[in-house]
Amino acid sequence: MNTDAPTIYLDADACPVKDLVFRTAQRYDLPLLVVANTSIRIPADAGTKTQSVVVPGTPDAADDWIAEHATAADLVLTADIPLAARVLDSGAMCIDFRGNHFNPNRIGEALAAREINAMLRQMGEITGGPSAYSKKDRSAFASTLDATAHKLKKRSTL
Repeated sequence: MNTDAPTIYLDADACPVKDLVFRTAQRYDLPLLVVANTSIRIPADAGTKTQSVVVPGTPDAADDWIAEHATAADLVLTADIPLAARVLDSGAMCIDFRGNHFNPNRIGEALAAREINAMLRQMGEITGGPSAYSKKDRSAFASTLDATAHKLKKRSTL
């Protein structure tokens, strides 16, 4: 990848919207690295700037790889709050798959809430997880991704 160009890093192991990410990266002619613990199929029409990165090992190996490579010029797509905190520290932008931007000023709150919920689950107080991924979530993600990719492309041509 060209290190001068902004890159989109996709935490792909549990991504429900890979198709949107592939199309958006191609539409804006942005490099896309699809990072996962196993091989992820890249569609033939995804473009030459889309590459798969397989990071074998622990479940967090893909997160570690993304955190080590993302820079302030980049965009990271993930639902993983600890990964979001790490890439925000590097200055990268970060979006979850429901279309929410992770905010550097509020990531501490998200990490704390995650820990509290994990503790409550261990105690049996919380038995359900997040709501099912909906068409509204998909639409919000598509809109946020498109706007953010547009900003990345515009910033890279200045």
